[in-house]
Order: sequence, then C-alpha cells, then structure tokens
Amino acid sequence: MPAVTGLPAPGGTSPDKERRGGLDRVLSFIERAGNALPNPIVLFAGLFALLAVVSTVLALAGVSVAVPGTDDTKSIGGLLTGEGLRWLLENLIPNFATFPPIGAVLVLIMVVGLAEKTGLLETAMRATLARVPRAVLPYAVAIIASQAHMMSDVGAIVLPPLAALVFKSAGRHPVAGLIGGFACVTAGYAAGFTIGSLDALYVGITQQAASVLPAAEGLHIHVLINYFFTAASSVVLGLLGGFLISRVLEPRLGTYQAADGEAAGEDLTLTPVQRKGLAVTCAVVGVYLAAVLALWLPPGAPLRGEGGAFVPSPVLTGVVPVLFGAFLLAGLTYGFTVKQLTGTEDVVTAMTDSVKNMSGYIVMMFFAAQVIAVFTWSNLGVLLAVKAAALFNSIGVTGFWAIIAFVLLASCLNLVILSGSALWSLVGPVFIPAFMLMDMSPALSQAAFRIGDSATGAITPMNPYLLLVLAMVREYEPEARLGTLISRLAIFVVPFLVVWLAILGIFYGLDLPLGPGAHIGVK
Repeated sequence: MPAVTGLPAPGGTSPDKERRGGLDRVLSFIERAGNALPNPIVLFAGLFALLAVVSTVLALAGVSVAVPGTDDTKSIGGLLTGEGLRWLLENLIPNFATFPPIGAVLVLIMVVGLAEKTGLLETAMRATLARVPRAVLPYAVAIIASQAHMMSDVGAIVLPPLAALVFKSAGRHPVAGLIGGFACVTAGYAAGFTIGSLDALYVGITQQAASVLPAAEGLHIHVLINYFFTAASSVVLGLLGGFLISRVLEPRLGTYQAADGEAAGEDLTLTPVQRKGLAVTCAVVGVYLAAVLALWLPPGAPLRGEGGAFVPSPVLTGVVPVLFGAFLLAGLTYGFTVKQLTGTEDVVTAMTDSVKNMSGYIVMMFFAAQVIAVFTWSNLGVLLAVKAAALFNSIGVTGFWAIIAFVLLASCLNLVILSGSALWSLVGPVFIPAFMLMDMSPALSQAAFRIGDSATGAITPMNPYLLLVLAMVREYEPEARLGTLISRLAIFVVPFLVVWLAILGIFYGLDLPLGPGAHIGVK
C-alpha cells in the first residue's frame, strides 16, 4: 500500500496537467466559505440560542399555526418563558438520552470497528478484487466502493490505495483505481445493499423530525426504509462508476510509466490463514443469518409482526441488533482464526477504540438533539414546514420538482457542511414535515437527502480525506496538486447526481416502495 507520509515517491508520469483559472477560483471560494463556518458543535449551539430567542418572540406575539388537513392549531412555545425553562430543565438529559441515532450508531460502530481492526474488511475486499479479470476491474471497484458506507469512514481510507494496487497488478493505471475508488466511495456514499451505522443515523433523525406531525403515527420508520432504493442505486451507480473510470478517467491519464526501480505491483493473493479465516467467518455468519430468517420467514414464526405480518415485524424494527450480532460474530470468528485476537482483552480494546473515535460525534449529537427537540416542543418545526410547503406550492414547485430542488440544495450545502449527521439535523426538521404536508413520505425525503449528501462530497475541499488521497496520488505523480485531483474527481459528480435522481424518479413515477413498508406517499 503506498505510503502517505509526503516523502519522495516513485516518479510515475501522466500527461494530465493542472489547469488554473475558473476552477481554482471556485475551489478557493468553497474552501474559504467552508473555513468560515464554525465547528458543527458551535453551529448547533448557536442555532439553539437563535431558536430560543425566535421562539420566545413568536410566543409573546401570540403566533400559532394551523396544520393543513386537520382541525389542530398549534401555538408557538417560547423557550425563554417560564414554561419553556421548566421544559428545558426537565428534558435536557432525556432529549439527548432518547435521541434515536445515538444508541444505534454506537452499537454498530463497536462491532464494525472490531471487524475492521481484525483485518476482516480489508481481507474481504482483497478476496473480492484479487482475481477479478482486467476488463471487469473498474466495475468491481466501483460496485464495492458503493457499499463502503457500511465501513463508515474506513472505506475512504482503505479502498482507494487498495484499488490502486489492484489496478497496477493488472497492468492498468494505478491512479485511475485510486481516484476512481475514492470518487465512488464518496459520490455514492449513501447507496449500497449493505446496512451500516449511516442508515441508523439517518433514520433516527428522520423519525424525530417526522414526529412533529400527527401523520407520523401511522408510518413505520425503520432502518430499512430506503433499502430497495439504495440497493438498486448501488448496482446502477457501480456500473456507471466503472464506465467513468474505464472510459473517461483512465484514457485521460494516459499510459502509466513506472519509475526506475519501482515494484511492478503487490501480490494481493490471500495467505492460507486469511483464506481459512474468511471461509470460517462466512460459514458462521451464514448459519446466524439462516437462523434469523428461520425465525422470521415461515408462517407463524416468532419474529413475524402482529397478526403474522411480514411487514412491519420485529426483524425490521430490530434490524440494528440483528446486524450487531452478525458483525460481532464475524469480527470474533475472523480475529481468533487469524490470531489477530488472542483473548477477551483484545476484543474489549478493539471495540473501545472504535467508540473513542466517536467522541466528537457524541458531543455534536448532544447539541443536535436539543435543537431538534426545541423545534418539536416549540412548534417552530411545524410553522417552518407549513410555510415551506406553502412557498413550494405558490411558486409551482411541487411533486418531484420539489424533490429535485431539495437534492440540489443539499448538494450545495454538502460542499461546506460535509457531516451528513449535521446537515440532516439542520434540514430534516424543516423539509421532512414540509414534504409530508405535500403527501410525500419521510422515506422519500431521506432518499432524496442521501443523493445530495453524497454526490458533491468528492470535490469539496472540506473533505478531510481529500488531502490524504492527494498524498497517495503523489506517490505515483509527484507533480499532482489539489486542482489536478479535484478536476479528475469532478468527472463523477454530475453523472452520479443525474443518474441517481433518475433512479429516484423511477421509484417516484411508478410509486414503488423505497423499502419494506416505506411508500412514496404518506397516505
């Protein structure tokens, strides 16, 4: 794997040179705008203070809002009034402790981190890519990259350099694998037929934001509400990403010329111990999943829903514990088989270290939980949603056009607010109920946000892994600069955005469910 230390590197060449001008000015503006934003924690703290003042002013002015389609009229509650301060003192801790994303995300991070630290995830990727035919390699890299959100940020660190090595070993341009792998990880980040902590994070915020309207009571909001959409998207985006790598990016790079003395490539073949570990792990997890299905699928099975229903059922609402068991078994089995784990202390250390890395997220979620709770309690969320829905209707932006407008807005905001949890916590409480008032389900709003939250992530200077990838590229092209890298990554942004929107448009137009029990409309 190429080092990322910034030390002198092999002198591979490429004809692609950095272009200055309009692109540089745009990138510089994005970078300055992003740097001008406060830390997301400070951003949420400031928003909390703003909501406190605004809610109090509106409450003193006697503002109320009628919920369309009901006889219910909600008065705005002021946080800085006596009633508001009492509510805050009684609910500050429950707001955080019961915030849906917290528990689910931390539970999954523990076991996904265990699987990553034992080497299971990297071994699985190597096993998948090592024997892929040369012509199919770009498509395999792109499809695997579209599942990378299961590994959280680990995918952006591990997959690109691994793809470069695989490309080089196959006689293809390593930079095409490196940049293409990173582009597909980021631009297709929220796709995939795998489930991970990102899904738990999104749905927790969605559930909280939708609860401001009475219509949410009849909806089944669970981790799999976008599963059909994301599974289909990952296949289509994988094929698109492979095409862009093979037919657009790699030809622009020219023929790779290895520097004198540079190794021809690394042998990615698994060792006998790794093969044994992977085989045993697949067998154990396969038995586990078969047992879960046996408790769910047959008529009268104990994990069927009320009245024997397939959807909703405890398996769907409790999919996070099911995934926890699968990842835990996988990490333990592989770790002990390959001797990466030698005792319980190693297991505890691996899981603890994974949670330690989430400390910043936990602090941010404390403030995000308070902001969303204030939106709900004060009825400001309902007021903004009603006003936003009325605005869309007044300017004729309804139906799927409203979804397109929302995706484009999220894509632009994603350039300067890269944290998906922060951005969804900011826009979800407004747009989820607004779209519900336009008879569009929270599952549809979340699916649209997934597109906007992913497509532009590859080209924003706010992406913390962009400079890491640049250092990797310089191992092959010492003259490469940030503008060079982003101009190559930009190849993927518009096609991913357009095709992904088209996929959502097909689901919308044909009224296809986005996931089990998750329909396009509210009714």
